[in-house]
Amino acid sequence: MSVSNAPWESFEFLENRAVCLSELSAEKIYYSMRLIRNFEDKSAQMYSRGKIVGFCHLYSGQESIAVGTCLASEELDTMITSYRSRGHLLAKKVDPGALMAELFGKIDGCSKGKGGAMHMFCKEKNFYGGNGIVGAQTSIGTGLALSHKYNNDGGVSLIFLGDGAANQGQFFESLNMAALWKLPAIYVIENNRYAMGTSVSRACAGELYKRGEPFGIQGLRIDATDVVNVYDVTKQALSYVRKHSQPLVIEMMTYRFRGHSMSDPGTYRTAEELELAKKTMDPIEIFKNTAKKNKLLNDADFDLIDAKVQKEIDDATEFAENSEFPNNTELYTDITASNWFNHS
Repeated sequence: MSVSNAPWESFEFLENRAVCLSELSAEKIYYSMRLIRNFEDKSAQMYSRGKIVGFCHLYSGQESIAVGTCLASEELDTMITSYRSRGHLLAKKVDPGALMAELFGKIDGCSKGKGGAMHMFCKEKNFYGGNGIVGAQTSIGTGLALSHKYNNDGGVSLIFLGDGAANQGQFFESLNMAALWKLPAIYVIENNRYAMGTSVSRACAGELYKRGEPFGIQGLRIDATDVVNVYDVTKQALSYVRKHSQPLVIEMMTYRFRGHSMSDPGTYRTAEELELAKKTMDPIEIFKNTAKKNKLLNDADFDLIDAKVQKEIDDATEFAENSEFPNNTELYTDITASNWFNHS
């Protein structure tokens, strides 16, 4: 297992991958990652056709993080992330049709068509966004951790942020509060190497997993292209936080295969770099090799799952197409005080 030189003393990372694999369903892991990849591919296609408007940030290449963390977490745990959120929602088994309808701005979307690509929300799954402001989720997620502690419900707040958000001031303010109040929070930095169009080496001083050290928060860096690795570390991190009510930072090294958003041509990286990443860092291919090596799945199994996923994506797209746009009365629902508006 690839870890930093600052491991948590109480952790015993599993050397035998078979232990983790025995706890997991290879079919479910592959299905979930393939569902995310295909959903994002379809989203890109629908965006190019004008069915999706505004910003749209794809999760392609980072699927192992969403899947591994969701498999390790419990239903009572809360989760919050940035505008690159559909991978987490799909990993939490939110209906793909509701997500596609939300992208289309339709009433049957998970946020009634009001959130769109950047502000998806699903309280039923303890998922609190999709946040459009870089780093804003760290403050809200810290509040969710405070809620867990106040209610003494045993839950942990999983807070996902990118390498760019790790430079934002409110992230450090959140770390300070989490350490001061001993909150059950795990800050997961999804380091996909580029904050919009700027590489980590040009934007970040020091090591991101050490961001919490001034506040006494321990950190760890892992290879997150391996979903089994992500599951292993997250499971033990959650156990540690539940027991000690202490925040942790995990930097998960990954790579996004598409631009920062659909409007990003990605000219800041070479075609050779991207091609190499797709050959060596694709979490789906890495897991397929693991599953084959351990005789958990074969090519026929993968083909069956691929076909199942594609049908689900096609059905989700048809559902979104047939859904209606919200009517004007929806302007006055789900707001703090409707009497602020004169809509007679």
